[in-house]
Amino acid sequence: MTPELQLALELAEQAGRLTLDYFGKRSLQVFSKRDDTPVTEADRKAEELIRQGITSRFPDDGVFGEEFDERPSSNGRRWIIDPIDGTRSFIHGVPLYGVMIALEVDGILRLGVINFPALGERYHAEVGGGAFMNGTPLQVSAISETAAATVVFTEKEYLLDPPSTHPVDQLRSSAGLVRGWGDCYGHMLVASGRAEVAVDKIMSPWDCAAVIPIVTEAGGCCFDYHGVTTIMGQGLVSANRVMGADLMEAIGKGESAQ
Repeated sequence: MTPELQLALELAEQAGRLTLDYFGKRSLQVFSKRDDTPVTEADRKAEELIRQGITSRFPDDGVFGEEFDERPSSNGRRWIIDPIDGTRSFIHGVPLYGVMIALEVDGILRLGVINFPALGERYHAEVGGGAFMNGTPLQVSAISETAAATVVFTEKEYLLDPPSTHPVDQLRSSAGLVRGWGDCYGHMLVASGRAEVAVDKIMSPWDCAAVIPIVTEAGGCCFDYHGVTTIMGQGLVSANRVMGADLMEAIGKGESAQ
């Protein structure tokens, strides 16, 4: 385990304990950001804790988080933070929120850590080192038939948008089981073999960064609605290897036909 991964694990654990002090409290204050998305004091304090831990250990590294301005990097290394992914779940006392930390080096994601403090589950991966949940190795499922697949999603638009010919959108009517277990938790269901595909139609870089190393090191794949693996794309899809390859091939054919 590298010093960077060890630090990310420690900070995700500390920030997770901090969030539990606010979780399920009726007195929790909720504010609206400029984009009308909610934020709480717990989000801000958790990100401050993580930022301070990174800066004290790696002062030349950049830090890019959801709640505060980006701290530029001077060495090609950038930490990407989402202190509470699933803030709406957190506000409503739903335990499917996660503390997310990733490290990007020269534009390549090197590690990801996601801690679900209210569930007692912590996922991590480092490129080339495999993916783990609470120390147990992870492996995506081998299901290849859509009719046998479980597909999970975050935004209600995935079900409510008008009919679409996009291969990912077609799963909502062809998959064997479609459920709204969303945010980063849905993607970890894919990484741990409990679901075959997770779909987020709207994503920011801090929503994607920690997910991608974990899913890929578990044997799966991540891509946006154009079939590209990126934290800057249109949405994020996580899938097991077989179904992911089929989806990306279908997306490529559709894009080339346009």
